[in-house]
Amino acid sequence: MAHQQMTIGTSTGLVRGTPGYQAYQLLKVAFIAVPIVAGLDKFFDRLVQWSQYLSPTLPSLLGIDAQTFMRVVGVIEIAAGILVAVNPRLGGYVVAAWLGGIIVNLLRVPGYYDIALRDFGLALAALALGRMASQPQVEEELFPTAVRQERQPTLERAPL
Repeated sequence: MAHQQMTIGTSTGLVRGTPGYQAYQLLKVAFIAVPIVAGLDKFFDRLVQWSQYLSPTLPSLLGIDAQTFMRVVGVIEIAAGILVAVNPRLGGYVVAAWLGGIIVNLLRVPGYYDIALRDFGLALAALALGRMASQPQVEEELFPTAVRQERQPTLERAPL
């Protein structure tokens, strides 16, 4: 039995101006900005006291205090946001994995199951970003100078 593949939209990838491309751009901007802002706030605690979400076993396993642990988390989150800006395909998958770790941590802290559920939704969106960024058309439009160039056949001289 032959396997048929169903496609939605164009087969050439995400095309600028289409709803799919706009969704990709929204996800990309969100997963650049949010990790960077949240990562920076790990140093200032203006949005929230971040250490309240931290399972006490993690810092004790590493032998550091909760605030130092959260600052390390902040650096990782800033790096993840930059990675999404530079390489959205890889960055989307890295952010999804990072959110998976946050979810595991939140499930170990009573009272934060709703936030774990929200982060699960964010992880799915990060996975969607990674998948959407794997479309060839997206990479070409984001990096026009790196557009694949077809190799031209070369004429070789036959030995005399």
